[in-house]
Amino acid sequence: MELRERIAGLMPRAKNDLAELVALKSVADARQFPPEECDKAAQWVLDAFAEVGFTGLRLVETADGSKAVYGERPGPPGAKTVLLYAHYDVQPPLDEDAWNTPVWQLTERDGRWYGRGTADCKGNILMHLTALRAMLASGDDVPVTLKLIVEGSEEQGTGGLEDFVPKNADLLRADTILVCDTGGAAVGRPALTISLRGLANVIVSVEALSSEMHSGMFGGAAPDALAALIHMLSTLRDDRGNTTIQGLDNTQTWSGAPYPTEQFAADAHVLNGESLLGDGTVSDMLWARPALTVLGIDCPPVVGSAAAIQPHAKARLNLRVPPGMDAGHAQDALIAHLKAVAPWGVHVTVEREASGQPFLARTDGPAYTALREAMHEAYGVESTSLGQGGSIPLCNVFHDTFPDAEIILMGVEEPLTLMHAPNESVHPDEIANMALTEALFLQRYGTA
Repeated sequence: MELRERIAGLMPRAKNDLAELVALKSVADARQFPPEECDKAAQWVLDAFAEVGFTGLRLVETADGSKAVYGERPGPPGAKTVLLYAHYDVQPPLDEDAWNTPVWQLTERDGRWYGRGTADCKGNILMHLTALRAMLASGDDVPVTLKLIVEGSEEQGTGGLEDFVPKNADLLRADTILVCDTGGAAVGRPALTISLRGLANVIVSVEALSSEMHSGMFGGAAPDALAALIHMLSTLRDDRGNTTIQGLDNTQTWSGAPYPTEQFAADAHVLNGESLLGDGTVSDMLWARPALTVLGIDCPPVVGSAAAIQPHAKARLNLRVPPGMDAGHAQDALIAHLKAVAPWGVHVTVEREASGQPFLARTDGPAYTALREAMHEAYGVESTSLGQGGSIPLCNVFHDTFPDAEIILMGVEEPLTLMHAPNESVHPDEIANMALTEALFLQRYGTA
């Protein structure tokens, strides 16, 4: 196939370009990284898409101060419009000592390309570019009108683009939106993400005493804030690990592709001898049921701790909310549960943090049909439908703003990418195969 051969020939360029992007420390948090790094990444994206025929390219500042790259590439008169999405900002490196390769230097190792952002989401930017470069290499035009939006604060969750989209609906309006920030079931196993869990975060604080008190003199009768918090947190899961928040259904099931238990255990780096959580299948637990995670606890560390009863303690909780469940209701239920199970009359306050609704894609439109056919041709195997535990609030904003548009979630990420963790990587075959998928899709969708 000519397109496949062109993409294979373009992969060395894709690697060099991705290396340039990875070298830019584009973490959208000025407290940790210079904002100039994000500015450089945004300009790199703008310049790269100018080379594949996008016009009207500009940096648009969003409400959170981040800059998004916007541009258009007009197609033939009457052509369908496809909006391409990605983000150039990345997660912080976390513990740099845990990395086996330099964080900000693309390094090839065992057939994978390592470095922060190689998969999430700079690899998807290269997927877009490689697809378009391959289509244009022989002088062929793209049979659709393309629009581009590449944001700069997705990982921070500060909502810059979510605010921008409804205010600029005519600018971004499209028949199909390719949200390229997910990926396949495994290397060589393509998938479309059809559901996203929402989230409902809270910070719970417990006050029991006005001061620390000596555990020898007062322990046993005086209420202990840390013990109270531990008791409260223990009620959020049962002995099997099911999330058990009063008022939330934890029996829903997943009807899409299964996630094999052995594969999940390996992907999740589960230690030998441990059991997976919950009464449902892995897919049920990940994509169909609420899931509570304790993100952090404020209490004395072991080193330096004293023989004292703790007067106060605090925890940050993350509740993932599946499709079919309202995030606001789930957050209300979590708050009510925490207050109801607090022991000994301790004082409990709960602060609401971020919340976002789950998303369920429509999969019966012509774009989905064309995309699945393109994936099959590119990979040689049928694609599957997956859910994702992560939240992309922008998808609901797109849906509310453009209710008739098909929203398709795809990309180069797969379980071994370790996105958001040390040693993030991408498999170059996923960039190549997804670039081919995108090119074939644009051809078919534009001429259907």
